[in-house]
Amino acid sequence: DFIPNYDDSRKEPSVLPSRFPNLLVNGSTGIAVGMATNIPPHNLGEVVDAVNYVIDHPDASLDEIMQFIKGPDFPTAGIIMGQSGIKAAYGTGRGKITVRAKAEIVEDKNNR
Repeated sequence: DFIPNYDDSRKEPSVLPSRFPNLLVNGSTGIAVGMATNIPPHNLGEVVDAVNYVIDHPDASLDEIMQFIKGPDFPTAGIIMGQSGIKAAYGTGRGKITVRAKAEIVEDKNNR
C-alpha cells in the first residue's frame, strides 16, 4: 500500500519492510482508548541473534530467547536492577523494571 508523502508530490510505502523486528529494536510508547504500551528499545545484535535462534527453534522458550536478549537497551545507559522484572515483562506483558542512573560528581577549580 502506498500513501502520499508530506507535500503530496510523491507516493511512499505506508509500511517500510524490515528484515528484523523493528518494534523491539526501536521501542514504542503510546496510549489509546483503554490501552497503553511502553516497549523499551533493545540491542540490534541481540534481537537479530534471537530471531535467528527462533527461526531454527520455533518452539523456543522464554528462557532460551533471554539467552540472547538480556533486557532493554536504554539510550541513556540506565542500569537495570535485577532480572525478575524483565522476565515477568517478557513473559506476561506486565512487569516492573527498576532502572537507576550512574552519576559522576566532578568538582571544578572553585570546589563547586
